[in-house]
Order: sequence, then C-alpha cells, then structure tokens
Amino acid sequence: MNLVERGSQTAKDGFRNEDDIVEKFNDWKKDKDAQVWLSLMKYQLSEIEYVEAVKISGYKADVQVQITIKLKKAIDVENLQVKLVSNPKGFNQIDKRWVDKYTEMWNIPIQVASILKRYSGEEKPTIKKPKDKRRMFANEFSETEQIVILKWLKKNQSLIVSDILKGQGKFAAEWMLVAQKVEKNARWILKPMNYCMNYFGNGEIEITTRGNFKIGRITMQRKGGDGGRVTSKMLQFKINPAELFDNE
Repeated sequence: MNLVERGSQTAKDGFRNEDDIVEKFNDWKKDKDAQVWLSLMKYQLSEIEYVEAVKISGYKADVQVQITIKLKKAIDVENLQVKLVSNPKGFNQIDKRWVDKYTEMWNIPIQVASILKRYSGEEKPTIKKPKDKRRMFANEFSETEQIVILKWLKKNQSLIVSDILKGQGKFAAEWMLVAQKVEKNARWILKPMNYCMNYFGNGEIEITTRGNFKIGRITMQRKGGDGGRVTSKMLQFKINPAELFDNE
C-alpha cells in the first residue's frame, strides 16, 4: 500500500503549529508532504497551476487551501482541521460552549438541558452528598434521568458529531490533518472528515466509570480547570486524534 493510499507518512522536519502547514502548502512545488496531501485530495499535481493556503480562526477549519487548476476558470477550496499532538495519548478539545449555546444549536429539551447544567456545574447538585459539591457526575443522576440523557444523545448522535467535528457553513472542515508536534521524525495523517466522524463518533453512547459521557470515541465532560473561573462550567468534547495513526 503506497503513502497516498495510507494517508500518512513520517515527516523529517516536524511540525510546530498551523503556520508550518500553511507554509508547506504554499511551497507545494518543492514540499514533498504538501504534494502527498494534494494527491490525497485527488488532485493531479501536473494539473495544478497555483496553490494558496491561509490560516483561519473561529471555525472548525484551521487552514483553507485554494487550488487553481490549469485550463479551469474555477478555484477549488479545501478546508482542513489541523490537530497537533505531541503525545500518543494526548486528548484534544474539539468543541466547548455553554449549555445554553448547545441548547440553541440542537433544540435541547428543558429536562436534558437541566441535566447538562448540573453535570457541568452551572446548576447546583440536586442530591444530598455529591462527590463534588460544585456539580454532579453522570452516574450520580437518577436512573430515570440517565435514561433520558442517554436516549437524547443517541437520537441526536449524528447531528452532535457533525457539528462538533465538521462544523457548518463555508468554513466547515472537510479534512482532518493530525501532525505529531516534535522536532524530528514527526509523522502526519490526513483523512476525510467523513471518515473521522465515523471513526470517532460512530459507537455506543455510555456513561463511563469516571462519571462522564462517551459518544463513540468522543468524551463529553465538564471543562473544569481555568483556575476555578466561571468558564470551568462550560461543556466540552474531546478526542484523541493520535488514535488515527493506529487505525490504518
């Protein structure tokens, strides 16, 4: 199986940030990694006239690559989500918002929103002796409430996974590029976002032994940290992007 079919490779020069990815695309005529990335995106290098990559922020995509094809008037656009990892077991936040924002996005029922707010700590626990006086863990809710939240997550699984990984609109991410952030002998893997949504988001909805929620390989949890600031009460979703290296 060749490198293009596998979608991964060792990169001797390493990656430090999204700027490195942009620079490599813009130097595509000389950069071997960028040439493989463009080939993975089904472009014939001999047909490319011009490539311009830019870094974008505030969207699911981190890098937008504009490709001009010879003899064509249109410019193709590819949106990449870049995940830089330095640890094979490093978890990476893919989305975080206040419960009210998710309620607006996904039309969350009042009962489910209340469960999520008690879980994140926006609302006080409704049991006598919670493990953490600031919030409730998923396995501390009543059996009825656990059934309600799990049923709602299952019903909306595809929508949730798509919104937190791919996003919506013209800056929705179509590709995920995972790059190990080391000085030498780094490696990368480039996969279509639909593949990533299926890999990370297609699986059982469950409550973990630690009292968090799992949607396939995606963890949903209270953000925490932030020096105890109010933003610690946000809801966040996390994945381990490095898992893609092990799933070739």
